[in-house]
Amino acid sequence: MPKGTLEGMRGSRVLIYSHDTMGLGHLRRCSTIAHALVREYPDLSVLILSGSPIIGSFDFRSRVDFVRIPGVIKLRNGEYTSLNLGIDFEQTIHMRAAIIKHTADIFAPDMVIVDKEPLGLRGEIEDTLRMLKRRGTRLVLGLRDIMDDPAILVPEWERKNAMPALRDLYDEIWVYGLPQICDPLQGLQVPRQVRRRMTYTGYLPRRTPDAPSTRPLPEIVSEPYVLVTTGGGGDGEGLIDWVLRAYEADSRMLYPALIVLGPFMQPETQAEFIDRANKLNRVQAITFDAKLEELEDNAIGVVAMGGYNTFCEILSFNKRALIIPRTRPRMEQYIRASRAQELGLVRMLEDNGKRDADVMGKALRELPYQNRPRDVIVPGLLEGLDNVNRLVAPWLTDPAAAAAQSVEQSRDNAVAGRRAKASSGD
Repeated sequence: MPKGTLEGMRGSRVLIYSHDTMGLGHLRRCSTIAHALVREYPDLSVLILSGSPIIGSFDFRSRVDFVRIPGVIKLRNGEYTSLNLGIDFEQTIHMRAAIIKHTADIFAPDMVIVDKEPLGLRGEIEDTLRMLKRRGTRLVLGLRDIMDDPAILVPEWERKNAMPALRDLYDEIWVYGLPQICDPLQGLQVPRQVRRRMTYTGYLPRRTPDAPSTRPLPEIVSEPYVLVTTGGGGDGEGLIDWVLRAYEADSRMLYPALIVLGPFMQPETQAEFIDRANKLNRVQAITFDAKLEELEDNAIGVVAMGGYNTFCEILSFNKRALIIPRTRPRMEQYIRASRAQELGLVRMLEDNGKRDADVMGKALRELPYQNRPRDVIVPGLLEGLDNVNRLVAPWLTDPAAAAAQSVEQSRDNAVAGRRAKASSGD
């Protein structure tokens, strides 16, 4: 190993990469996995590489830390730009790639877990993955249960050259969901050797913080309430507007509502919603809470857009849920909500653009009488963290032997890859 790395130091190391251009989903999924790993393995250290601008707002357990790489943001036209720095996007990507590679080189992880993007944002982690692959580091790609509608995913992954990365670089692919909900690679031509590396872990359960919170809580939580959450909030305006219309039309709603707008909602939109909420006796709006799990656990029901993390929390805390999924720019939330409704886990309400107050009011009044998720038996539904701990065990308990096996397997994969290219005529 190169001089100056942590190779040979006591304890195992896992590096988790999350590109985090917007929202909270990637970061919360990665931190959940990191905390589960250090709870299970007392000699393990986990380092999270993230571009999230609010990663410092979250609490991390001992032996979990993060490196904040320069942030970028995806604009509504689909283009990217630097979040805070006064340099162009390509320079930002070059800087991010250099920080990622240097960090990985020194940290010398036994295993790398990449969240969702096989080569990272605009290919920024490819050089790092190839460097670590040569060292025998175990490379894992973690996919949420649903990526997108195949009509969108297929051309996107072809453009990103993602499938060769799965074939040539990754040792394992973990799907944080169940096949009866969705195959995240549906529609793609997936080589058999890649399929053999896929493991459905089940969903990642969530828990409330170990220590009681000392932060002041919203006044409304002193009585039973409905929690309304948009996750990051960058595209949650429609949901919040529709719920507010229902409470504005009916001041006698059975339960009050606590609305968490999300840290990425535009400030002027936040201000407008808070002003509308302040005019209602039964509604309170806040912008953000880093310990949202506590608010969810104490609610009588949840109204949400149905992102991956919120869905996991609904299942974990066994909450009746009304899901109003977005359909742009991705169909991910709609697919998840519709499949979950078919299984009887949640109720879905589609936003047709009209946002009729009576329709939302009726759904809110019916929410307390819905079935809970645990009324439905779905084997393996919330076993994700147990299975992740089981999957990493060989690489953390005997990393030297596991690394030797990884090098041998990578040679086999390279041979299989060359054969696949030859048979396709490339």
